[in-house]
Amino acid sequence: MHIPIVTGFYAGILGLMLVFLIARVGRMRGRVGIPLLDGGNRELGVAIRQHANFIEMVPMCLILLGIVEMGQFSIYIVHVLGIVLVISRLIHPFGLSFDGMNTWPRAVGAGGTTIVLLIASILTIYLFFIRVTAGI
Repeated sequence: MHIPIVTGFYAGILGLMLVFLIARVGRMRGRVGIPLLDGGNRELGVAIRQHANFIEMVPMCLILLGIVEMGQFSIYIVHVLGIVLVISRLIHPFGLSFDGMNTWPRAVGAGGTTIVLLIASILTIYLFFIRVTAGI
């Protein structure tokens, strides 16, 4: 077993994106004087959801990506999944708004993230059955 360095690279990029989302919510809270929840402020509510959506999706994707990498699938698969995840998470917040559901950044971001989650999940399950049938 090896350390999932490639997954770590994408985790680092996504970690920086998370810092940005956290700082944005914090600055906004300070500006509008709302320490908890959103106080009915739409702009703050959207920023909180952008942050929360990231937190809801990214950790599981990274866990699965790490398992795929440690399972010795092609490093190109890991890179493609990592790149799609980073681009999807970069685009997604721009599509979230209080008034609009159907924006292309939201669709691309959510769709790309879901594709990474789906493919990495399937590869991880496949890896389990390969290892079980091999007696490992």
